[in-house]
Amino acid sequence: MRFLIAGAGAIGAYIGARMARAGYDVTLFARGPHLRAMEERGVLVKSADGDFTAKPAVIGTFEGATPFDVIFLAVKAHALTQFAPQLKLVLGPHTAVVSTQNGVPWWYFQGFGGEFEGMHLERLDPGGVIASAIATRSVIGSIMYFATEIPEPGVVQHIEGNRITLGEPDGSRSERCRKIAEALIASGFRAPITTRIRHEIWVKVLGNASFNPVSALTRATLAQMAHNPGVTWVIRSMMEEVEAVSKKLGMELPITIDQRIAGAEKVGEHKTSMLQDLEAGRPMELEALVGSVLEIGERVGLPMTCTRTVYNCVKLLGETGRSPSAR
Repeated sequence: MRFLIAGAGAIGAYIGARMARAGYDVTLFARGPHLRAMEERGVLVKSADGDFTAKPAVIGTFEGATPFDVIFLAVKAHALTQFAPQLKLVLGPHTAVVSTQNGVPWWYFQGFGGEFEGMHLERLDPGGVIASAIATRSVIGSIMYFATEIPEPGVVQHIEGNRITLGEPDGSRSERCRKIAEALIASGFRAPITTRIRHEIWVKVLGNASFNPVSALTRATLAQMAHNPGVTWVIRSMMEEVEAVSKKLGMELPITIDQRIAGAEKVGEHKTSMLQDLEAGRPMELEALVGSVLEIGERVGLPMTCTRTVYNCVKLLGETGRSPSAR
């Protein structure tokens, strides 16, 4: 099987490096200084489990590329509208596209059934561009349970975790999921296959929609937020609102809010992806992580007062300057 990591940032480069070290045919797509560094030196992974360097194939354009068997779609959610149409050069009739985005994915309501079947979220997929570029039948859902950062181009710092949950949107146990899971397991990941991927996505959303935006406002790590009673009260209030939205959709969360907060605390002094983007002057995934949940809340008649307040503050922060130096 030929694998493409489309968007080899902290998450994608880590997956690609581990798969390349395990001997898989994997290509990383990246741009800028990170691309040049990986072309010249490969990917250096720093981890408590042991440092290593891997040298997968690296490309900065899809021109001349042929279709891959599996594409890990690892670009940030807000970049998908422009990025997805470019995939036509590497998408074949049987290519599996593993969606790795945080938040509610663009495909979530495709094949959902019931009153919410096909519900379009404009904040996730303006104009339906992503859905038009990537066929629903191609998509495999995934949830990433590990923390990574890029301290410098070509270098990935692994903080903790190694689990990638996979699941077909229709709840089946497919052969393609099994083969991808086998490759990930051989590369050192835990890769369980779930038949309830739509339910489990909300466990990740529960934390992403609360810890991420609050971290942007406070500049705090997960541990710092979890240890502050006042901030924890805000996060808990947001989680309760998010959980209420998931219940309106008929989802059952397999963990409690207390367990979700404890899980974030266990990660320790890690900066959320939104805070990392803010400090680096990059656009934040505000619409994917928070705006999409608010949009669903509007559709199901929930005001989500606390979440909306934090969202509005972070949105203004993004408009007035992503970092102190930018302002």
